Amino acid sequence: MQRREFIIFFAGAAAWPQVARAQNKANKNQDTDDQVGQVATLQGIATVTRGTAAPSTLKVSDAIYKKDVLQTGANAALGVTFDDETTLSLTANARIVVDEFIYEEGGNGNTAAFNIARGTVAFVASLVAKTGDMTISTPTATLGIRGTTGVVDVPDSTAAGAGEAKIKLYPDADGRVGQINVFNRRGERLGALTQGSSAFAIRPGAGGRIAAIPFQIPPQEAARDRGVVQRLFASHNVGRQMAIQRRQLRGPNRQRPNNLRPNNQRPNNPQQPGGPQQQNRNPAPQRDGLREKLRKLNPFAPKKNEPIR
Repeated sequence: MQRREFIIFFAGAAAWPQVARAQNKANKNQDTDDQVGQVATLQGIATVTRGTAAPSTLKVSDAIYKKDVLQTGANAALGVTFDDETTLSLTANARIVVDEFIYEEGGNGNTAAFNIARGTVAFVASLVAKTGDMTISTPTATLGIRGTTGVVDVPDSTAAGAGEAKIKLYPDADGRVGQINVFNRRGERLGALTQGSSAFAIRPGAGGRIAAIPFQIPPQEAARDRGVVQRLFASHNVGRQMAIQRRQLRGPNRQRPNNLRPNNQRPNNPQQPGGPQQQNRNPAPQRDGLREKLRKLNPFAPKKNEPIR
């Protein structure tokens, strides 16, 4: 191998790890058009699992995608806001799955589906719940959300003495109260919460059937929920600003580069069809003027009135 070829080979080999890292980083980051939400607030450790990959640690502003599995550790809290400004707040040791999320401004096919596997999760439902279909599933029931604030408690089924799931409806930050419809896993309606600070306990009945039993929220539990809802509203205030910025970046009026126009027309291009015409501010010297200068410099040139051959 010649010396010059060896130097080129060595330089390429040395640069390869950096190129590989850059490619891996690009592959790791999914297309932002697939993003459906973003981490708004985080305390402690929370992770996301995508497909068969190992769980990775989340941080504030991280993107959230469909099919993500989100999980919080002990003494952790995670706030996630989605593109329609819906916010979910997970307390410690909670686990949820983003089963589906489709939101388009002005669209009529908007839908959101979340699955709470365990833990306490609070939510503020926003535009999807008002213009489409938003559901939250638990191991025993499915909730139809109609624009409201709620808290869902799902006990860890593997823990000893696991209690019953609870569904609670609370007023929104502006005092309005929405509605939560409760169905069993076969789609049969069990009841509806329509009053602020009302609740159902999901209990098994005869023949494996379940029932939604109204109950009065105990004072100690209500105090705990107030803290959960306050943290939810704080995450929502941060996250909705992120969602607004994402929508603006994705909007149809995205700013174009200064050197381009619609239909890829370049400004002031008289040769392009439809392009604006512009006068030539620096016209080339006229040929007659050039000839006159040459005639003066050349003593053998013909006289002024004689043609130039």
